[in-house]
Amino acid sequence: MRYLLVIAATMMLAACVRMVPDTAPKVAVPLPPGTVSSAAFSPLVRGVDVDALGITPDDAGTALVSFLESCPAVLTREDQSGLTFAEDWRPACEAATSWPVSDARRFFTSYFETARVGDGAAFATGYFEPEIRGSRTRAPGYDVPIYAPPPELVRAWPEDMPESERTGRPPLGRYDASGKFVLFYDRTQIELGALANRGLEIAWAADPVEFFFLQIQGSGLVRLPDGELMRIGYAGQNGREYVGIGRVMRERGMIGEGTPYATSMQGIMAYIRDNPADGRDIMRLNKSWIFFRELNTDGPLGSLGVPVRREASVAVDPLFVPYGAPVFLDMDRGVADGLWIAQDTGGAIKGANRFDTFWGNGADAREIAGGMSARGSALVLLPRGTLDRLESRR
Repeated sequence: MRYLLVIAATMMLAACVRMVPDTAPKVAVPLPPGTVSSAAFSPLVRGVDVDALGITPDDAGTALVSFLESCPAVLTREDQSGLTFAEDWRPACEAATSWPVSDARRFFTSYFETARVGDGAAFATGYFEPEIRGSRTRAPGYDVPIYAPPPELVRAWPEDMPESERTGRPPLGRYDASGKFVLFYDRTQIELGALANRGLEIAWAADPVEFFFLQIQGSGLVRLPDGELMRIGYAGQNGREYVGIGRVMRERGMIGEGTPYATSMQGIMAYIRDNPADGRDIMRLNKSWIFFRELNTDGPLGSLGVPVRREASVAVDPLFVPYGAPVFLDMDRGVADGLWIAQDTGGAIKGANRFDTFWGNGADAREIAGGMSARGSALVLLPRGTLDRLESRR
């Protein structure tokens, strides 16, 4: 089994790291010349037979459980990648309901074929479910608000935006006192009290640094004073710019070579704690703010709407990998090798063969998560017959 957890070192450096996005269709943005917009327009090559992948029984078992959890959503969603139709998944989903986990490997060899999207050269990071200290009510030592989405956060078109540019969904913002649609409050404004004293707090965190990184992850656990755990999940975002502070700190020489601080989550946090004023300003460069809701689930929810599972769930760009699809990774970090199920996405997970593996929660997850970055190859598993149809269409 591949025991790892990652808030990815590279994500820390390039995007610091994961932010769960609003998963509905985004405002259309022109693509650079030559850019492939989805898997349907990418080179697609048949891969080896599933039986040749060397999937272990344990790996197949965890993947089968997650695949089955994905089926209700997969059978009712449009595949944004353009590779499959919902009905393509029905035979496998129906079989999965009664398939014994002990024989899970045969399930995948029976119902799937492999495909390489593009060149198949994969880059994988990872994410985890952090745990922070907090309280349901404000109390001494617990004064960092965890907000639910405010009702005035809406989508609308700015008055000065020409009709010809109003494509896709309108941006997020709010109406000011004069009735003009404006940008929503950014991180600095929210920290300074823009939403205070309105009853939007669902809990209070003890540590602003820990809460900042929980926001990047998009979900987490709040350890209450009595020891109870409160699970919170992504409920919205303020529509403001996301800035990966790891990249900024590296460029400014705050972390990395020649400094006492590693280019990792731990190094970033250590710098911020050792330099609180600079650290606060660095965190405020990330104008994005995540709103939360309490979850009564046995795991954090991915963008597919089902709980993501340790060592089984992977975040993908749904334009290149169908939600619910098994993905086989063969990486230079062996812990990331094996079968994963596409159940989530993330703000930095863009393009073909870009993956973010999920590793659950716990102290080991946090420790390993500080430095995960893996390169290798990826195969997407599609329902049998999909490639024949795609090849005939092309």
